[in-house]
Amino acid sequence: LLFTGQGAQTPGMGRGLCAAWPAFREAFDRCVALFDRELDRPLREVMWAEAGSAESLLLDQTAFTQPALFAVEYALTALWRSWGVEPELLVGHSIGELVAACVAGVFSLEDGVRLVAARGRLMQGLSAGGAMVSLGAPEAEVAAAVAPHAAWVSIAAVNGPEQVVIAGVEQAVQAIAAGFAARGVRTKRLHVSHAFHSPLMEPMLEEFGRVAASVTYRRPSVSLVSNLSGKVVTDELSAPGYWVRHVREAVRFADGVKALHEAGAWTFLEVGPKPTLLGLLPACLPEAEPTLLASLRAGREEAAGVLEALGRLWAGGGSVSW
Repeated sequence: LLFTGQGAQTPGMGRGLCAAWPAFREAFDRCVALFDRELDRPLREVMWAEAGSAESLLLDQTAFTQPALFAVEYALTALWRSWGVEPELLVGHSIGELVAACVAGVFSLEDGVRLVAARGRLMQGLSAGGAMVSLGAPEAEVAAAVAPHAAWVSIAAVNGPEQVVIAGVEQAVQAIAAGFAARGVRTKRLHVSHAFHSPLMEPMLEEFGRVAASVTYRRPSVSLVSNLSGKVVTDELSAPGYWVRHVREAVRFADGVKALHEAGAWTFLEVGPKPTLLGLLPACLPEAEPTLLASLRAGREEAAGVLEALGRLWAGGGSVSW
């Protein structure tokens, strides 16, 4: 399973699945009830607010984005499991890794909710600004360009052989991006509230570390690939410091996809409100032709979308308990 990160949130997400399947609704309701203890307004009201309303705009604030994505992805996993679809390997992108860790039993749902709520709240409390830009260049070239600006900018994600995201102080990020653009390299500014996985996250790390230290950790019951190393990990996830580093360091998604494939993964199912990770896989696995399935798709009725994915999984030889 692939767990989607920030940027995939959509108003109303989860409403159709709640109406269609008790397994989703029960897991979703449990998450929302726990988050409502941590947030300053009911999460469901933010997620299901009328499109274009002031309330709906809050969904793009990271204090609500992260809890909303966690709730939908956790409940989607419960739905898949109700059909007998048990994941063998897990990877998440940024906030998605916290869902993956909870699904794998690294921490309880209650602790996972506290961790995610604190992560979003503390990020939201940081000064606005900063920038994130995706560059169509190899990691080594990007690293060399970032090195003179290391106090202000860092590599935030390596999403493919030639798809690297940088993040940090806006002026420095834009200067680096301009240098690549002048050489004909594709650049794309990401629409985000903060410069995640960058030096601008450092003021929140100490307080987040205190929250992480209060969590009870266990070894994962399902193999999980780390964003930090891009490798299958076990005991590392049980250290509070891992989750602090996870806020600041780069997401090594491309390495993680290779590790999944080397571990035997041929069917990749994205768990999120719309697929943002599946499109990265062909470049990460150029010699392979894995089966790519999206739980949900933007603009598609939720129940129809997940049933299509279920049918394709079964038709491809996947185990389903009808």
